[in-house]
Amino acid sequence: MSNNSKVEEMEDELNNGQTTDNTELNEENMDMDQNEGQEEKVSVEDQLRQDLAQEKDKFLRLFAEFENFKKRTSKERMDLFKTAGQEVMVALLPVMDDFDRALKELSKSEDKEMFKGVELISNKFKETLKNKGLEEVEAKPGDAFDAEVHDAITQIPAPDKKLKGKIIDVVEKGFRLGDRIIRHPKVVVGN
Repeated sequence: MSNNSKVEEMEDELNNGQTTDNTELNEENMDMDQNEGQEEKVSVEDQLRQDLAQEKDKFLRLFAEFENFKKRTSKERMDLFKTAGQEVMVALLPVMDDFDRALKELSKSEDKEMFKGVELISNKFKETLKNKGLEEVEAKPGDAFDAEVHDAITQIPAPDKKLKGKIIDVVEKGFRLGDRIIRHPKVVVGN
């Protein structure tokens, strides 16, 4: 072999080696590019999943808040309907008291026809108010005094030891509208 052919062989080997090395480098670069692309895809997918989870969480919270708002508004509306006529009812309570006083006085008179007429009107009035949700708060002499229900206007010495701390007399009837007491019964308590 001549020197020229040896040189040519060496050049071929070098070129082949470089080509092999370049090919390997190119393949490594392509693998790295693919890994980066996959990492970008994975990170983009992860980001989209996180965004979706955040939006779902926001939606669920907003939906729950809206449901609570609907329930609260519905409850307030029902309470309003229950006590819508409270002012009117409170204004009519003195009229009912006047009917009771009138019936008490008319029962003493000899005009029974007038008594029956006023009694019919009084019963119709009371029944109408009862149909609208008005109820009398029970308070009778001898019942135990309850500070949350009764309004003690005075205390007197109890005529009997059994009546100590109990209601002696009811001065004014009490009424409730639905669950709410709109006028507490005024009572005299024994001490």
